[in-house]
Amino acid sequence: MKRFVALARVSSREQEREGFSLEVQEDALRSFAVREGGDIVHLVRIAETASKKDERKEFRELLKYAKKNASKIDGLLFYKLDRAARNLFDYVELERLESEYDVPFYSVSQPTENTPAGRMMRRTLANMASFYTEQQSVDVKEGLSRRVQEGWFMGKAPFGYTNVRIDGRGVVEVDPVEGPKVQRIFHLYATENLTLDMLKQRLQKEGIDYRPSTPKFPRSQLHAILRDRSYIGEVSFHEQWFTGKHKALLDRSTWNRVQALLGSKVYRSHELTYAGSLIECAHCGHVITGERVKKKNKSGIKHYNYYRCTKYRSEGHPNVRLREAALDEQIQSLFATIKIDDTKIREWFAMVLRSQTRDDLQQAKDERSAHQAQLTKLKDQQDRLLNLRLLEEIDSDTFASKQTELRDKEAELQLKIDVQTRSHAEVSDLAIKVFELSQSLADRWVTADYPEKRRILDIVGLNYRLEGSNLSIDVRKPFDVLIKGVKKKQSRADRI
Repeated sequence: MKRFVALARVSSREQEREGFSLEVQEDALRSFAVREGGDIVHLVRIAETASKKDERKEFRELLKYAKKNASKIDGLLFYKLDRAARNLFDYVELERLESEYDVPFYSVSQPTENTPAGRMMRRTLANMASFYTEQQSVDVKEGLSRRVQEGWFMGKAPFGYTNVRIDGRGVVEVDPVEGPKVQRIFHLYATENLTLDMLKQRLQKEGIDYRPSTPKFPRSQLHAILRDRSYIGEVSFHEQWFTGKHKALLDRSTWNRVQALLGSKVYRSHELTYAGSLIECAHCGHVITGERVKKKNKSGIKHYNYYRCTKYRSEGHPNVRLREAALDEQIQSLFATIKIDDTKIREWFAMVLRSQTRDDLQQAKDERSAHQAQLTKLKDQQDRLLNLRLLEEIDSDTFASKQTELRDKEAELQLKIDVQTRSHAEVSDLAIKVFELSQSLADRWVTADYPEKRRILDIVGLNYRLEGSNLSIDVRKPFDVLIKGVKKKQSRADRI
């Protein structure tokens, strides 16, 4: 009795409706094997839910099995050639299996003879299958592009919206639960003096959850929401924005205000804390760089940050590569030595911190004063314009046009003043936070994000050098006097 290996594959529900279901294919494959006086000893099923990666894996496993058992089998069976070879690379593998391992393959619904003419026909069918696959990919991409240009999201709607189907067409509607959350987020950031961290705490205090599985809003998600133009009725595609057909959750004025308040700040969730020219190598003077490594263990995939000198592979250079945890441990050891007990030292410490931000605060104050002066002039112009209209020295159209222009300028200046006020508050808040952190830096360091960690390192340390696996730090004033048991080597800073 002949022994066959067979493959049944269906890649979409449409093909199943057209009669290419797995059951139909299996029946045809078994009937062919019986007619040839044999049986199927190994059957591979690839369901419509399989990903392309899984399909390729199953196909490779099938070829591997056929090669390993070439002397024991009499051929490979497929319902149609395109069920096995969706591209020319797959077809070449089948021909190699036939020529090198003497394992022929049969398309049971498209029979061809094993002659030059028959092989040409099979190659033509393989070319057609490859063309269909490539053309289908082009059609899908064009369809998605047209859908976006028509104003619909390409896939899952962003937070605040939900995907629904109406008359067989996928559309997007405002989520009755998440939509108000988005509006509240924008309202709080636009109208109240809140940083992202303060916004996160405020939402938690008001009982506004992100997801049932993740009650607290991640800081990165808040930043993404505040930057997402979907909420003003637009749709993103290939880094371009198109007018959407979904309902906007925000008005343009609120959106513009939030973007102005955010400024050029970009949230980066995976920055390397000790990279970016912060530390230099004590051996050669080059900067310490970082790399993010992905490792797989029993609990899943985890990411680890490593740091090394950019020239650590040079001849004679110490081949040191440190994990971020090792540097964190040394930084926390430094923080553990910082504690303020004396009231006078505490007051002096706060005074020095304030002096570090004095120049920035003065500049912001000067800019606010200049804008405030311009705002006063605009108000005077509005008063004069109104008097001219009351005296009927200008007509109503001119008055309305000029009044709108002055109001727009007033709103623009007021927004600049608000932005500068926010910046002033954040700078002042930073100094206060660092002062408060001085009592518990080791604990707070664990939960701080990248910008906060870098700012703390800049304030605490003057220079950072890596000597082998030991981190050497020149500590700035006033932190130098807070480190217990350290001898002063110079009036400017201490080395630890």
